[in-house]
Amino acid sequence: MSDTVSVTLRVWRQAGPEAEGKFVDYPAKDIPTDASFLEALDLVNENLIKAGDDPIAFDYDCREGICGSCNCVVSGVPHGPLPAVTTCQLFVRSFTDGEIVTVEPWRAGAFPVIKDLVVDRSAFDRIMAAGGYVSVSTGSAPEANETPIGKPEADAAFEAAACIGCGACVAACKNASASLFVGAKIEHLVRVPQGQVERERRVVRMVEQMQAEGFGACSNEAECEAVCPKEISTQVIQRMTREYLRATLKNV
Repeated sequence: MSDTVSVTLRVWRQAGPEAEGKFVDYPAKDIPTDASFLEALDLVNENLIKAGDDPIAFDYDCREGICGSCNCVVSGVPHGPLPAVTTCQLFVRSFTDGEIVTVEPWRAGAFPVIKDLVVDRSAFDRIMAAGGYVSVSTGSAPEANETPIGKPEADAAFEAAACIGCGACVAACKNASASLFVGAKIEHLVRVPQGQVERERRVVRMVEQMQAEGFGACSNEAECEAVCPKEISTQVIQRMTREYLRATLKNV
């Protein structure tokens, strides 16, 4: 087996939010098979810079599958064809020699393109600011086992808290729904005692902010779950729906 792979990257180039975009082909020759996909983009950019061309703009931070910034649709799938990985965890060895690999940004009205593969995901920040927090004063950090929480609740909260807010769920959904993201944040906080004080206000504010941002409705087709790098279950959407109905009926 060869230690390198040569592919063609068909990359979406767009100079700015109002500019017209197009796909441009770039050869990525002799990329080490143990290189990540972002490292392959780095190597392509080195050649572009040497040639005096504008490098491909793409977002990243940790490159460890934690920050959620590496939002690329690779070969038609958010984060690429492998399950449960972010783009930075996708390796070049996942592609065959000579393959044409398309790379494009998240496609959603609520995530406008800034440049090339970089989109503005600040809509998620505004949803979190609307209610995705706990304002209960807890003082200094308490002893880990001081607050009794049942293991099923703790496990469910932990699994939901694994959401990194990357937006792959939005990119995969034909309606550009953010329900999996919002549902995960609500599930996380509703499962712990500290989240009870703002329970009803939180869900109403977050759901209404999600709608105001222009995200679509959930149509229960589970594309979001299929591409989520943290494998968040669509059960959190069911929780969000029940919590929202409960809160609105209580306040009628």
